Amino acid sequence: MEFLDTIKERYSVRGFEDREVEKEKLDKILEAGISAPTGVNFQPFKVFVIDTKKNKEKLKELYPQSWPFEAPILIAIAVKPEDAWVRKVDNKNIADIDGTIVMDHMILEATSLGLGTCYIGAFNPQVAKELLNLSEDYEPLLFSPLGYPNAEPRDTPRKSVDELVKYI
Repeated sequence: MEFLDTIKERYSVRGFEDREVEKEKLDKILEAGISAPTGVNFQPFKVFVIDTKKNKEKLKELYPQSWPFEAPILIAIAVKPEDAWVRKVDNKNIADIDGTIVMDHMILEATSLGLGTCYIGAFNPQVAKELLNLSEDYEPLLFSPLGYPNAEPRDTPRKSVDELVKYI
């Protein structure tokens, strides 16, 4: 599949088959994540692979809806801001940007392998810290279910290039 086709095929999946993800596919997805670029290659993140069946009760506290936990796996990204690159001019810490790039690489690889995902940022951060057993220096950033989709994409029209891109 061409890369642009993968990008265009990707959608926020909100329903999953009761089917395990093969280890070979999961390994490729994790490799895509850890291959992501980060500021000055500081890699201020951790990736967590959560078994949704084993953690069902805690996951109910994490996010108010159940559809993400139909997937067999929930992937999480946590970042450590003190280990991230900081822009000197204004002290902008890019840990969140680094972590988002990591998640995006994994989501696109998952799409190329026929799997579904969905960014989840609307979670309870305290529950996330407990679930991931994070130390105080790590912050939970993003979650995504990972599994075989059984839900069709919703219509999500995009603005045109002319509306979004300015040449200067």
